[in-house]
Amino acid sequence: MTSIIYPTTNLKQVEQLNIVKGEGIYVYDDAGNKYLEGLAGLWCAALGYGNEELIDAITEQLKTLSYSHMFGGRTHKVVIELADKLIEMLPIENGKVFFANSGSEANDSHMKMLRYYFNVTGEPQKHKIIALERAYHGVTLAASALTGLEVMHKHFSLPMDALGILRTDSPHYYRGRQDNESEREFVSRILNKLEELIVKEGPETIAAFIAEPVGGASGVVIPPDSYFPEVETLLTKYDIMMWSDEVICGFGRTGNDFGCQTMGFKPQLISLAKQLSSAYLPISASVIPDYMYEAMVEPSAEAGVFGHGYTYTGHPAACAAALKTLEIYQRDKLFDHAREVGVHMQQRLAEFADHPLVGEVRGRGLIAAVELVANKKTGESFESGAVGAYAKQAAQDNGLLIRAVAGNSIAFCPPLIITKEQIDEMIEKFDTALQQTLDHVTREGLLKS
Repeated sequence: MTSIIYPTTNLKQVEQLNIVKGEGIYVYDDAGNKYLEGLAGLWCAALGYGNEELIDAITEQLKTLSYSHMFGGRTHKVVIELADKLIEMLPIENGKVFFANSGSEANDSHMKMLRYYFNVTGEPQKHKIIALERAYHGVTLAASALTGLEVMHKHFSLPMDALGILRTDSPHYYRGRQDNESEREFVSRILNKLEELIVKEGPETIAAFIAEPVGGASGVVIPPDSYFPEVETLLTKYDIMMWSDEVICGFGRTGNDFGCQTMGFKPQLISLAKQLSSAYLPISASVIPDYMYEAMVEPSAEAGVFGHGYTYTGHPAACAAALKTLEIYQRDKLFDHAREVGVHMQQRLAEFADHPLVGEVRGRGLIAAVELVANKKTGESFESGAVGAYAKQAAQDNGLLIRAVAGNSIAFCPPLIITKEQIDEMIEKFDTALQQTLDHVTREGLLKS
């Protein structure tokens, strides 16, 4: 064992797989085994591995300007170009961009800027944030409080109340429906509960509602089509900002440029990371409307500085990586490609719907999940996540890297550059792993009828 504290890991099960090389959509371990990367690393390696254009752009930037901070008004060309490019692409008019290093930091920065904005505009009580059950928004202190997964809270004593975190229902119809409730009835019920929460807390105390358009670590949750448009209407009624966490969904992942476009809503706040640089270097962005920024200008002058920022905010090499990534996306029409091959992936995964282990297949574009259940008829879950973990390992043993999330949902999120033929290869490997998992749960008597 090394001296590393491993992230999001059972600390009794470290160093399970040593990846030494990546090429295209494949990676290789230290024993020479080849794996199809079915989760794009951690939902992020959109352009795959070893992209020479990206490597050259980063290398050239390091030779030209390896580092420059942005404190005290200092700037550089590549960060300005990146900010302007993002605003050109994003569904927020005249927005302003704050750069950080991870999705967690982007969401943390949003929370701080919301508090700053409402403090300087005379509404200091307006600081609460509504987040979804089972949501994932990061692991910094504030971002992990936004997260709605118990395992991310256990033993950390997070200051939920102090941070003003409110929780509302996950819009997952398959898991959240009651009795014979229709999708329409389900949405109506959870929206009524959301409105009751807003009224109870006082809309004058609530700054924003945050959600991923498609939940990632929550199990790749796909809300009913009417959910987000109706949430947007409700938030508008009560003057609450809509905040789209696009860390996973942004940049073509769901079949459109951004996840909010796929799910039919227009946010005031957007968080970006992961595919922003195709994970070649760490970078994230918090995007706010210009009226928020303008309200903060004079108070920052009075205070002397806007007191938030990171040593590596707008790091030149990271910005160069992001700029080149965006250029490749647009030049090679990769969002269109992802939409086309995404249809193929969803069709192939839908073939597992009748499998005795599968409760639901769900997805949009190039992100999906296959949820494994103990009772196919009732949708009853397995008592633990052990079956999902078994399926993950079986897939790995067959040359496919995927991830079990939210217990026993097997997530798929391959690089955007994947081809239809490679999707078929991925499906074939998963099919073998799923059959092995069925054999295992049958032997163990874990299926229920």
